[in-house]
Amino acid sequence: MTVSPKTISPMTMTASPVAANPATLDVLRTVTTGTVTTMLLKKGIRHAWMKGAMPFGHGGKRIVGPAFTLRFVPVREDLATPASWLNPISTRSAIEAMPEGCICVADAMGVTGAGIFGDILCMRMVKRKVQALITDGVMRDKHGVLGTGLPVWCQGVAAPASVNQLTFVGWNEPIGCGGAAIFPGDIIVADDDGAVVIPHDLVEFVTHEGAEHELMESWLVQEVEKGEKLPGLYPPNEANKARYEAWKKSR
Repeated sequence: MTVSPKTISPMTMTASPVAANPATLDVLRTVTTGTVTTMLLKKGIRHAWMKGAMPFGHGGKRIVGPAFTLRFVPVREDLATPASWLNPISTRSAIEAMPEGCICVADAMGVTGAGIFGDILCMRMVKRKVQALITDGVMRDKHGVLGTGLPVWCQGVAAPASVNQLTFVGWNEPIGCGGAAIFPGDIIVADDDGAVVIPHDLVEFVTHEGAEHELMESWLVQEVEKGEKLPGLYPPNEANKARYEAWKKSR
């Protein structure tokens, strides 16, 4: 039996992401994606960086917020048609379910031959105060998308629309994006080095340890600038750890 998208029940698709502590997110904005991956490695997590999702025409800004997920599957020609954009289960409906402040993460399975979003959909996301769009796929209407001001991380551009190679099937459910598992409410950090996901239960750990790591690295840079040699400094031995602690107290 052929299943029409109209018969698929949204069920919990419109549930809001789990709330994160605003103060925690403020601190996390000072932590680089590189540091985030190092902190997650301490917990055994090696697949947090989303391969292919890189800054699209912008840079220098770090975005932090809860994930709101979109999921595409391979194209099914009877379902993925321009007419499907009018269905209840569509990217249009998903955008209307996005809460203010979320970061949209779209699983496009790394497909680079069809753009998942263009300027009109991105502008609507801006109006709904979505922080950013991250995907392992590509965009279309590059000039228009850049004109919306929506921060985007992706693999590039393609002229064909999504239905040429993809079928949209749902939102706010677990996905895989660029080799990383993303659950709704996980915290996303994205900057010039790409985008990473922090499992929600590890946000406080990554924030606290990450902020301390950033502070230590700022001291290490100062020491290297002074001419200090790397062995025993990076990573620091006990003597240099003591020097670092003394530096912290003197700040």
